[in-house]
Amino acid sequence: MIGSLSLGYSPCPNDTFLFYALAHGIVSLPGLERPPLLTDVETLNGLVRNVRLSISKISCHALGHVRHDYALLRSGAALGRGCGPLLVAPRDFDPVTLSTSRIAIPGNLTTASLLLRLWQPNCRNLIVLPFDRIIPAICTGQVDAGLIIHEERFTFAQHGLKELVDLGCWWQKLTGLPLPLGAIVAQRQLGSEKITSIEKAIAASLLYAQNNPGEPVAYIQQHAQELTAGAIEQHIALYVNDFTQNMGEEGLAAIEELLGRAAKAELIPPQEGPLLIKERDE
Repeated sequence: MIGSLSLGYSPCPNDTFLFYALAHGIVSLPGLERPPLLTDVETLNGLVRNVRLSISKISCHALGHVRHDYALLRSGAALGRGCGPLLVAPRDFDPVTLSTSRIAIPGNLTTASLLLRLWQPNCRNLIVLPFDRIIPAICTGQVDAGLIIHEERFTFAQHGLKELVDLGCWWQKLTGLPLPLGAIVAQRQLGSEKITSIEKAIAASLLYAQNNPGEPVAYIQQHAQELTAGAIEQHIALYVNDFTQNMGEEGLAAIEELLGRAAKAELIPPQEGPLLIKERDE
């Protein structure tokens, strides 16, 4: 379809909450293809890196590889405090052995993996696993430790695991900025007028869900990874906040700081050009 817009986001509760009204046509966005693609964020990172989606949720780490082709949107981002990835291990794990340990990560382009590399550059024995397979891999001895994200942050203790480091707290102490985890991007070739309309539609979709919190519940539960109602509420409360409606200058500064540190450490390409569409295309 000429002028059609493909959309991808994760099945995590914060994303299905955010995009509920758009996905169901309650908020209009001309040209939007339905149904959207729901898949894990690392798959979305790869699709965006190959310029396969018009609009997508991606990791802020991945943004450092695609900013030439995609513009960062002000709405829809996952930033905050107290929401960072956790490095966990069995209770008898000796942290002294961390640099030689087998550590599971939820994807090479996830922000979690980037934070781990910034925190401990000597951790090189990294094993990529789907985020929901990391805790089982630790418990069965397939890996020695693991970096957990999403709902696993709320359940790891039930599996007899301990927290080694909260990378969100580490980031906040280091920079004083909120932690940028994920963001929504749109292809730059769409142009500033279309991208502005996309930003407004995403913000309107979020506002609808916030004003009608009971309505998206069935959709969220349909895609949640076996989460209880309480865990879903925790997840949304943690990852949906004022930065999601509009990241503002503080949110943008946090993303620039993350990408700047990553580029300095040669973990992503040198960063050139603006992140936002209007900075360059108007």
